[in-house]
Amino acid sequence: MSHSPLIQQLVDAFCCLPGVGPKSAQRMAYHLLERDRDGAKLLSASLINAADNVGHCRECRTFTEADICSVCKSPRRNRSLLCIVESPADAHAIEQATGFNGLYFVLMGHLSPLDGIGPEDIGLDVLAQRLESETIEELIVATNSTVEGEATAHFISGLAQDNGITVSRIAHGVPLGGELEYVDGQTLFHAFSGRREL
Repeated sequence: MSHSPLIQQLVDAFCCLPGVGPKSAQRMAYHLLERDRDGAKLLSASLINAADNVGHCRECRTFTEADICSVCKSPRRNRSLLCIVESPADAHAIEQATGFNGLYFVLMGHLSPLDGIGPEDIGLDVLAQRLESETIEELIVATNSTVEGEATAHFISGLAQDNGITVSRIAHGVPLGGELEYVDGQTLFHAFSGRREL
């Protein structure tokens, strides 16, 4: 039995979310229609409101409703430290888990020549201007540990060195509580290469 047009439209809409396939989308659609129509209306209104009113911070490019986000506005932040991340979710994770008190620059992606994503597509031209015009002492590169993330980190390192800025890369390695026999070879290689004195 096929869905009615409106139900199929709702299922298809949920499929745009990462990791959501047709079965999961159908479950979500049915749940909202069967058990939580008020929740569906709230979800709909929240999505419309966010889509219409959330933009990018003029300085760091993260999501915000304001012209400049609260982190960039804060006088308590160390403006000489700049952490480069791939997404607003990465900045949020660092903010929640660490004591980092500097500023961020959100790339909204990573370099991927095979996909046609070059430096300007992820704001590296904007970052280069920022590195030239601001007094930044250290650039912390916190891109993902993927081939694209490493290529992006290497490119950013070059920009920092061109401007005489110290650049560091977040450590990669064995997760807390992890057992070596279950860690993949590349992660173990990074952990072993980045060992430090106790």
